[in-house]
Amino acid sequence: MQRTRQTTLAALLVTMAAPPVTAAPGHGETDVTFTRGNRNTDFAPAFDAQFRADLVEGSASTSTELLAGGLVHPWGIDQLPDGSFLVTERPGHLRHVTADGTVHDPIAGVPEVYNAAPETGWATQAGLLDVKAGPDFAENRMVYFTYSKPMGDGMSATAAARGTLSDDMTELRNVEDIWVQSPPSDAAMHYGSRLVFPGDGTVFITTGEHFTEEYRDYAQDLDRTYGKVIRVNLDGSIPEDNPFVGREGDDAIWSLGHRNMQGADLAPDGSLFVLEHGPAGGDEINKPAPGANYGWPLVSYGEQYSGELVGTGQASMEGMEQPLYFWDPVIAPGGATFVTGEMFPEWEGDLMIGSLYPSGLVRIVFGEDGYVVEEERLLRNQGRVRDVDVLADGSIVFLTDFENGSIIHVTAPD
Repeated sequence: MQRTRQTTLAALLVTMAAPPVTAAPGHGETDVTFTRGNRNTDFAPAFDAQFRADLVEGSASTSTELLAGGLVHPWGIDQLPDGSFLVTERPGHLRHVTADGTVHDPIAGVPEVYNAAPETGWATQAGLLDVKAGPDFAENRMVYFTYSKPMGDGMSATAAARGTLSDDMTELRNVEDIWVQSPPSDAAMHYGSRLVFPGDGTVFITTGEHFTEEYRDYAQDLDRTYGKVIRVNLDGSIPEDNPFVGREGDDAIWSLGHRNMQGADLAPDGSLFVLEHGPAGGDEINKPAPGANYGWPLVSYGEQYSGELVGTGQASMEGMEQPLYFWDPVIAPGGATFVTGEMFPEWEGDLMIGSLYPSGLVRIVFGEDGYVVEEERLLRNQGRVRDVDVLADGSIVFLTDFENGSIIHVTAPD
């Protein structure tokens, strides 16, 4: 296992450079002063704690090491009870990676994924996405994952599936879809796709709204599962207490009006948090409540990439929930996790978010009232961070999303 200082690792990994920052003495080994930059819009926040909390530096010392490299656009990571990992590669491979960083051949049994690039010219977003060991993995070896499911004629949809992992970690058996987004789309973008187990026999699945002007409106449509938080039982059946059961709409919907949720986790108090990409500006943290509407694409704190206003041209509207926090300019949030364990007591209960742009990790601190009070930008020279996870010992791993992607292990210095 190769140990390396952050500057050396950055030079090896970065194939898509982050925007420049102003060099100045900083904390840690190689960090530099960070400024947030100019806004895209001038919408006033709905409350002070919603935007640009105090920016702090030097909350904890860290050491990074390259745990494993040579992964092709890794997207999701989860630690198994024995300390090893499951890692998805977006082109369609599921890998078992040992605790010491040995990357094994692809696990058999993963279904075909749709991995075509969108016609818009944007980079490929489709493929094999999140992965999680099931809540009863120690007893039944059930693994859950999400992927862009090919639906024929260039169509695809976000799907969640499960299968039983063989004892030798080489095969998924009895694989079955437990939920498939409806209707399928010909826009290969914005699949969302995080999985969260709240511990009550259900699973939350985040989705995207497939980006285009035609499809984004479906985030407000209760008959379509675009831009929604989905909640189903572990076998895919519908929980009777879902908010739209017996009402208008798809019974699997938990909340609506989201854009593209690529981060999600449970807070220490058990509440669900999601991170969603905004347009130009307007990335958000939300706490999805059952049946609540979070506004996209009618309202947003961002603007269209063309510079035009979004939807109604407002950041708020009656009947639409406000984000708990938003960024402008964006952080492009990937996966997210709440920090627990003994490794970083300074960060206990904080939300750690992977940033694809400008890159690195973003740490969010909450006050006793549940609102954001501090923000910190960490390890910004590591490149595009697609997922982040806290391990059993309280250390942190994250994935860099490159053609030659890596697993990076973050610990407290010896």
